[in-house]
Amino acid sequence: MPVNDQRVDDYIEKSAEFAKPILIYLRELIHETCPEVEEGWKWSFPNFIYKGKILCSMSAFKHHCAFGFWLEKEMKTMKVLTKNIEKNSMFSLGKITKISDLPSKPQLKAAIKEAMELTDMGITIKKAPPKKTEIETPNYFLEALDSNKRAKEIFEKSSPSFRKEYILWITDAKTETTRNKRLEQAVEWISEGKGRNWKYEEC
Repeated sequence: MPVNDQRVDDYIEKSAEFAKPILIYLRELIHETCPEVEEGWKWSFPNFIYKGKILCSMSAFKHHCAFGFWLEKEMKTMKVLTKNIEKNSMFSLGKITKISDLPSKPQLKAAIKEAMELTDMGITIKKAPPKKTEIETPNYFLEALDSNKRAKEIFEKSSPSFRKEYILWITDAKTETTRNKRLEQAVEWISEGKGRNWKYEEC
């Protein structure tokens, strides 16, 4: 017998009337196809866990339900099932308003089994490398740094985040007077090796 999570029971109970049979159907089908699955809760909606990894998730909204697989992009079955569906995040089967909007039972079971196989193989979501964005230093800031050799050297060798905090602080100045005051203060602090928020860092 599947072990149900009370949070999922409550979620289904509180869902709109049209959504309840859809959620119950998906829940039962997942347990039937993957007896080892465990129910979990993340991002405020039900998730189904297989061997410690999210297998699939379902959710109910005001006018529709949604369902999708964590490893959808690696799944051959889903490439076919979602070919003509406008995808919404990880909920790849589109807006579901009734059980007949879902793929057939054999198709869903095949997709669940493929997701299990990929999990068994250790397949994970391929994360895109983080983008390294560097904010351009305004000429007037560079000129101010030129007046202090040590400040310029420290600024150039510091991390992008260190430079970014100072650049944003200075460029956010509403008036030229404020900007010049901040430039003077920035050069002084940088020459001492202090970050923009050094006062808070020492607290």
